[in-house]
Formats: sequence, C-alpha cells, structure tokens
Amino acid sequence: MRTLLLALALLLTASAAQAGSAIDALPFKNVAQEQRFQHLTGQLRCLVCQNESLADSNADLAKDLRWQVFQQMQAGKTDAQIKQYLVARYSDYVLYDPPLKPSNYVLWFGPFAVLLAGAAGAALYLRRRTRADATPADSGDEDW
Repeated sequence: MRTLLLALALLLTASAAQAGSAIDALPFKNVAQEQRFQHLTGQLRCLVCQNESLADSNADLAKDLRWQVFQQMQAGKTDAQIKQYLVARYSDYVLYDPPLKPSNYVLWFGPFAVLLAGAAGAALYLRRRTRADATPADSGDEDW
C-alpha cells in the first residue's frame, strides 16, 4: 500500500512539474525583463494550440517562438517591433487582439452578422406563423 501511495505521489509531482514548465529557463537580466517577457508572450497566440497563449503552450513551435521573442528582447527591440516581426511572419492571427482592418472584418463583425441573421430569420418565422394562426382554416363546411 505504501508503495502504491509513493508511486501516486511521484506521478502527481512529476505531472505538476511538467505542467508548470511551459516557460523555458531563459537567462533574463532582471525581474523586470522577465515580467516584460511574460506580458508579451501572454499577448501572443500559440499557432499550434490556438486556444493558449505563447506563454502557456508546451508546443515545440511555441518554444521556438518564445526563444525568438527572448532573442529580440536581448537585441533591444521594443514590444511593438517584436509583434510586428511575428505578424510579418505569421499574420495577425498570432495576436490575441488583432487590429481592425478590412482583411479581418469577418473576424470582428462575423458573429454579429450571424446573430442578426438568426434574429431576422426567427422574427420572420414567428410573423408568418402568427399570420397563419390568425386566418381561419377553410374547412369546406358552410353555415346554412
């Protein structure tokens, strides 16, 4: 029984350590640089996972992109320059908050258009149904 509990504890410890290792051990100059890195990678989307930020992803591409971000930070580039570099290579999709421009109007306004179309369709359906209920059905029997 003790062996089973020890094995379970080791398994839980190993999985917790693996889950927390999304950020590689990078040689930051100071805490401020590490916080800037965390903030910046939190604003970027993992292109493989799509639902996770670059900071949270364990995908190989995310690790490579984090390394590129780190190298550009070491080269003295600003956050805007780093984002611009990544957008040039991977499009606006790499940003969690893409800019509003004609190429992504569907992304910004598509959900609202679908919602409006659904509401219009439901209103039309209910209007026709109400009119059909209001007109008496012709039964063919006439009052004599």
